[in-house]
Amino acid sequence: MELPTPTLGVIVGNRNFFADSLVTSGRRKILEQLAEFGIKTVVIDEETTNLGAVETWSDSQKCADLFKRHREEIDGILITLPNFGDEKGAVDAVHLAGLNVPVLVHAFPDTTDELTVAGRRDAFCGKISVCNNLYQYGISFSVTENHTIAPESEEFKQEILRFIQLCRVVKGMRSARLGAVGARPNAFQTVRYSEKLLQATGINVSTIDLSEIFGAANLINSSDGRVKEKLEDIRAYAPGTAAPDDRLTLMAKLGIVIGDWMDENSIDATAIQCWESLQKNYGINSCTIMSMMSDRLMPSACEVDIAGVASMYALQLASATPSALVDWNNNYNNEPDKCLFFHCGNWAKSLVSNIELVSAEVLGATLGSGNTWGAIQGRTPPGPLTYARIETDDRHGRIRTYVGEGSFTDDPLSKISGSHAVVEVPELQALMRYICKNGFAHHCAMTRASVASVLAEAFGEYLDWDVYHHQDA
Repeated sequence: MELPTPTLGVIVGNRNFFADSLVTSGRRKILEQLAEFGIKTVVIDEETTNLGAVETWSDSQKCADLFKRHREEIDGILITLPNFGDEKGAVDAVHLAGLNVPVLVHAFPDTTDELTVAGRRDAFCGKISVCNNLYQYGISFSVTENHTIAPESEEFKQEILRFIQLCRVVKGMRSARLGAVGARPNAFQTVRYSEKLLQATGINVSTIDLSEIFGAANLINSSDGRVKEKLEDIRAYAPGTAAPDDRLTLMAKLGIVIGDWMDENSIDATAIQCWESLQKNYGINSCTIMSMMSDRLMPSACEVDIAGVASMYALQLASATPSALVDWNNNYNNEPDKCLFFHCGNWAKSLVSNIELVSAEVLGATLGSGNTWGAIQGRTPPGPLTYARIETDDRHGRIRTYVGEGSFTDDPLSKISGSHAVVEVPELQALMRYICKNGFAHHCAMTRASVASVLAEAFGEYLDWDVYHHQDA
């Protein structure tokens, strides 16, 4: 699944007693750099306003009208200041457009040997005024790590790419369509959630009963061409030579039915009642099908954990890579900053090494190993880690989150079943105390990337959720 090409609305600021050449060259540099990064732009042209910049009330109206015509395309707005700029002009344009998308404020740097009438920019100062006005208008916005940045620098590239990640998260979460497949397992009150609180953000939850899934799957003939294609897909995805053919066929039918339902309802991500009904009434684990969907950027979580799959989806939007739902499962001997991530086995193929399709050992002990084929076994290799959890706090009517970073390690670990990893998180014990004292679930989501700061800003600044950023603690 390819991510759509991002589009930014660009506002070039100007204040007319600064040199026109700074605006002309600055505008050109910004647009060239964005095009080089693969970003489309919507920007007022040089025939519509003086220098293609936004300074006057009339300029603001024209820019806002242009943005409104492209509101379905624009993911975020970049305000760039080649000189001091006119704070009212830029901010009025954002306000009048009413797009409710992330806004990044960028300022060009000066050099002390060019502080002449022809060469000085004063964007360092102008940026403060623009941000002041955005704050007064109640418009959420972002700023660069360093106050001024040259557009041709690697630093600028990283700032823009981070902003695109932020835009993806905000846009995606405000329109996410999540699928709850089956009922929450009775023993798991920890994964209860509020559809209404999620809907207030724009996150829709569609539901379907497992009986409908089983009924539709049982109506598919095993010789159906789609079943054969799905079987080939499963066998190519993960080796599982011991898996009985009839169990693989059940997996194929399940994948077809869930996929059809997702297509019919434009579902982005699913949370499935992965036990015990599936094993008792259908005869398999859904892990392999869930793993395949997650690997193809359609995240799928266990135990109808809708808040968990929302967390997975946010991580995926930020990193553009697969995510997984995990248990904070075991301490790692006597090392306080290390622990084990674990789940029966639905992590995406790209998150584990030496992948294997097996029967779920833990569930098989009580449900029968013949009924639990479909778990994915493998360990996540060393690399960067971002973890996150979204929770609907019904008691306080808020959505609350935590995010942080750490690393996957190669610490020794005897072979265990399912999908697993050893992770190191700075001040892990403090994080565990926070999770326990604030009523978070035992699940979190993870991905092999470093995107915690992106999620923290998206959740807090733009989605108005409560955020605990562990690395800021």
